[in-house]
Amino acid sequence: MNYLEKIGYAAKMASRRLARLSSEEKNRALHAIADELEAQKEVILAQNALDLAAGREKKLKPYYLDRLMLNEARIQGLANDTRQVATLIDPVGSAIESRTLPNGLQLTRRRIPIGVLGVIYEARPNVTIDIAVLALKTGNASILRGGSDTLRSNLALIGVIQGALEKAGLPTSAVQYIDNPDRALVGEFMKLDQYVDMLIPRGGHSLHKLCREQATIPVITGGIGICHVFVDRSANVEIALNIIENAKVQRPSVCNALDTVLVHEDIAGDFIPQIAYQLASHGVDLHADPAAYPLLAGNGHGLNVEKAGPQAWDTEWMSLTLGIKVVSGIDEAITHIQDHSLDHSDSIVTENWSNAQKFINEVNSAAVFVNASTRFNDGAQFGLGAEVAISTQKLHARGPMGLEELTTYKWVVLGEGHVRP
Repeated sequence: MNYLEKIGYAAKMASRRLARLSSEEKNRALHAIADELEAQKEVILAQNALDLAAGREKKLKPYYLDRLMLNEARIQGLANDTRQVATLIDPVGSAIESRTLPNGLQLTRRRIPIGVLGVIYEARPNVTIDIAVLALKTGNASILRGGSDTLRSNLALIGVIQGALEKAGLPTSAVQYIDNPDRALVGEFMKLDQYVDMLIPRGGHSLHKLCREQATIPVITGGIGICHVFVDRSANVEIALNIIENAKVQRPSVCNALDTVLVHEDIAGDFIPQIAYQLASHGVDLHADPAAYPLLAGNGHGLNVEKAGPQAWDTEWMSLTLGIKVVSGIDEAITHIQDHSLDHSDSIVTENWSNAQKFINEVNSAAVFVNASTRFNDGAQFGLGAEVAISTQKLHARGPMGLEELTTYKWVVLGEGHVRP
C-alpha cells in the first residue's frame, strides 16, 4: 500500500468500529475533544501564530488571513460547539419511515453512517474540528486535507482530536490528516473510492470544478456564495439597513456574507444614500450600477464609490466590498438573483407578505430569508451544532450539512417466512 492507501484502509477499519458505538460512547469522545481544546489552547495558538506570520510574509489577502486566524474566543467557540453537538439527538439507528405491506412484510428505512468522509479544504482550521466532531457523532471516520497555509494549525488540532480519541478508548485512525503538502496527493485522494465513501470540497471554484471533473468518489459541493439582499419598497428602512450592515461587515470573508444589494426603484433615491451612511464607519467599497451611481456621487459619506463593472454581479467579494443595483420590482430582483446567485443565501426585506411568499417560492437557494441576515446560514446558527459544509447542490443535502446529512439509510425488512410468489 502507498501512503494514501494506508490512510484509507485505516479509516475504513475505524469506520466499522465507529458504526457500532452507542451514543453515550460517541458523546464521551466529543466531550474529551472539547476538554482538550481548552487544555491545549496555548499550543494551538502558538502554531496558528506561525501560520499567520508565514501568511503575512506571503502577503495573503486580509480575508484569507481572517479565515486562517484562531484566537481564544474562536477556540472556546469550537469547544462550546463540540459540547453542543454532544447534546444533539444521534440520528444513527433512527427510523426515517416504517410501514407494513399488505402481505405482512414490515419495512423500515433506518439511518446508518455513510462510512468514510474525505474533506478537502483551505484556510479555515476551525473546519478541522467541525468535520471531526460531526463525523464522530454520526459514526463516520474522516480523512482531512487542509491547505498548506494552515498546516501547523491543523496538525495541532489533529493532535488534540487524536489525543482525545485515545483517552476515550477509540482508534485515532477515526480522524486522520494528510500532512504531506504535495498537491499531487489531492488528485490521488479524489480517486480513493475503494476506501472513501463521500468527498466534500470546501474551497474556491477551481477546487470544486477539479473534484467534480476528476473524483471517482461521490462529491457534495458548496461553500461558495454570491449572496443578495432585495430591499422591497415596503421594507422597514431601519430593519433593512441593519440587515445590510450585519450581512456585509459582521464577517465579510465568509460564504454567507452579503455581496449585492438590490433596491426597489421607488425607494432608491432616499434609501441608497442611507446605505452609504450606515456603512461609512466600516470603510466598505461600493460598486454601483448606472441607476445607483448618481445617487452616491458626492453623497457616499466618505466611502469609495465606483461604477460597477461587468463582473460585479458575479463576484464573491470576500471583503468589505458591496455591489448596489436598482431594480424595477420584485420580478427583476428575482430574475437577477436567478441569473447571478450561486444558490447559497438570499434575503428579501419587505412588509408585503405576498412578495415574501413569491420570493420564497421562486428563489431556489439553499437558504432563503425574509427580514433576516444571510449570515444566519450556518450550522451552529441553525441549531445543528456545527457543519461539515454548506451544500448548494440539489441532491442528498442542501444548506448546512449537520448530523442527518452525514447519514444514509438501509432498508430493514421483517418477515415471517415470506417468499415471493
